[in-house]
Amino acid sequence: MKLALNLNRRYTYADYLTWNDNELRELLNGFIRQISPPHTPEHDIVLRKITDHLNNCISENNNRCRVFCAPFDVRLPKSSNETADNQIYTVVQPDICLVCDSDNSKIDVHGCLGAPDLVVEILTLASQRYDLNEKFNLYEAAGVKEYWVVSPKEKGINVFILQEDGEYDVGTVYEGDTQVPVQTLEGLTLSMEEIFNE
Repeated sequence: MKLALNLNRRYTYADYLTWNDNELRELLNGFIRQISPPHTPEHDIVLRKITDHLNNCISENNNRCRVFCAPFDVRLPKSSNETADNQIYTVVQPDICLVCDSDNSKIDVHGCLGAPDLVVEILTLASQRYDLNEKFNLYEAAGVKEYWVVSPKEKGINVFILQEDGEYDVGTVYEGDTQVPVQTLEGLTLSMEEIFNE
């Protein structure tokens, strides 16, 4: 049964947890954004390839980082003092996120509380403006160190690295037969050819 939610009302994560209709949603500053299922075969193949590379690197290097894929709640509180469910107004579902949390304090039964180290969003026609604007600003403000915007259609990856001033750099576009360095996992590079070609 579809819930009758008010799109003009602000909700908290505590409200979000009561919605048991299996619809995919995000909260941006308390306002609902419905997520349309993006899972085309092209999207899923790219997601799986990136995830596999990240997991293989972590396994080979006994790294404490962990990879998570949507649906996976990433709660982004406004401050470290506002972490209760009824104080959190932003929760997102990144396609892929990497959490390098040495004391495992960010991961709990609900997902991730705080900024992941790396977020990967894979573009669809419906998500392009959202991922390049609202999500970009949101991840920058939250302190996500590395943000990838992946375009299966264009076979390109735009990588943004958080600078010391708390803002992303202008971004680096990777296209063609090149290697993409993963800043968060030192020494790892991903082959564009392997990601986008069957």
